[in-house]
Amino acid sequence: MKLLTVEEARALDGEAIKHYGVPGVVLMENAGRGAACFFHEFFHKYFPGPVLVVCGKGNNGGDGYVIARHLELWGWQVQVLVLAEHEAIGGDPHINLEILLKTDMTVYFAANEEQFRATKASLGRFAVVIDAIFGNGLAKDVEGYFAQVITWINASGAAVGAVDIASGTDANCGRVLGCGIRAACSATFIAPKVGQMTGLGKVLGGEIRSVDIGLPRKLLESVPGTFRAMAFEEAARLLPKRPLAGHKGSFGHMLVVAGSTGKSGAAILSALGGVRSGAGLVTVACPASLNAILESRLIEPMTCPLPDAGNGFFGVEACDEIVTLLNGKQVLALGPGLGTAQTTERLVCRLVEVCALPVVLDADALNSICGSLSVLRNRQSRHVVMTPHPGEMARLVGKPIAEIEADRIGVAQDFACKFNVVLVLKGAGTVVASPSGQVTINTTGNPGMACGGMGDLLTGLIAGLIAQGVEPAEAAALGVWLHGAAADRLAAIKGMAGLTACEVAELLPETMKELQEAVL
Repeated sequence: MKLLTVEEARALDGEAIKHYGVPGVVLMENAGRGAACFFHEFFHKYFPGPVLVVCGKGNNGGDGYVIARHLELWGWQVQVLVLAEHEAIGGDPHINLEILLKTDMTVYFAANEEQFRATKASLGRFAVVIDAIFGNGLAKDVEGYFAQVITWINASGAAVGAVDIASGTDANCGRVLGCGIRAACSATFIAPKVGQMTGLGKVLGGEIRSVDIGLPRKLLESVPGTFRAMAFEEAARLLPKRPLAGHKGSFGHMLVVAGSTGKSGAAILSALGGVRSGAGLVTVACPASLNAILESRLIEPMTCPLPDAGNGFFGVEACDEIVTLLNGKQVLALGPGLGTAQTTERLVCRLVEVCALPVVLDADALNSICGSLSVLRNRQSRHVVMTPHPGEMARLVGKPIAEIEADRIGVAQDFACKFNVVLVLKGAGTVVASPSGQVTINTTGNPGMACGGMGDLLTGLIAGLIAQGVEPAEAAALGVWLHGAAADRLAAIKGMAGLTACEVAELLPETMKELQEAVL
């Protein structure tokens, strides 16, 4: 599913008006009526209201006037609050405001804090607020009077529906611009905006519904699709095939290099991810002192104990044996639970340089190369997938976590292009950036996944898909989707607290089965 940037959405509107001759007021009418239909359905338990539609002075406010008119027509009790003087409303919004003023609907104008204080007493109570304050083009922090109004709406206890995007959310990256509306749902026009799908933008927008505003199909198809959301249909298309004549050799062999004293579980979960991905064979290379633990827990995967460097961790001396183990494998999963002993970090850097197979790097492998990113440029492998959480990403680029979270897409995209890697930045709306600049944002997952071991499972899952022949960037996007979808399935059964990575792994086969049935 394509996602739009602010610039792309604006260009589509402009082309529809200029090249195709679709009047702007028609587009506004289509947008407002479509959004009203969604809000009428979504908030139906509150029918017939009362509803407060809060409008800014721009096109987003114009959409709000159309929404208010249609909601009232369908029986809702509607009031409108305009955060501007009547004379300040121009263009297409002015046309729709004048239509509204000819009805019996109550419309208040409050252009400043003093007028707002005087108006609040007249508004009474309302069950639903429609946020039509700012559109997707907001580029500066919300301050002063508008911040006060947004804070008041958030504290009102009313259910909020956002028009196009929750006011205060940066539509290109998902960060909050000073102060942002917390919405239960958003009626977004044409297609979701990039910033609605990741970070705080994903949280603040609630349920997203795309509203058709009547753009010509050819115009929609002209959008390049640099930014996409991984949805069910795309995941089904990417799932590796299972031919009837296949055997374990047909579905790849992956090597996992993981584990150290106190972190043997990371190696176990990574191997389990590979098994549950459908990979034909999984081998785990581990420090010899951990082998008995792994063999007691892992039935299907093979283990290969290698000499300890001391206290149950790998040293650089294991490099040659690991390279030998790579023969006959299709992918290397490196990092979960390895620890950060100096000799282990040297091993990781050496393996990244000499391994010619696709490599999936996670956890301690990421920490190990933070000070040696040159190994990514000196490597032999054409394909490296890196799966940091925000803290690991912060260490990789030398920035505070807050900066990473404020521009998740830009940070991931820049790193992927700079180092020619696939970068999986985990979190709400996980971002998968490829070296070409293509960005895929995940649509599955839930807060129950915020626990130890989930990342280790994902590492093995992505590596297992690569072992089966899925192209690395697609394997990363598909792996993240499957991981989240299985967790969503588990949360529907058990709730979101206390979930474990092992339980998510158990549900991966039936999650893939649902995809397989969809493409039959």
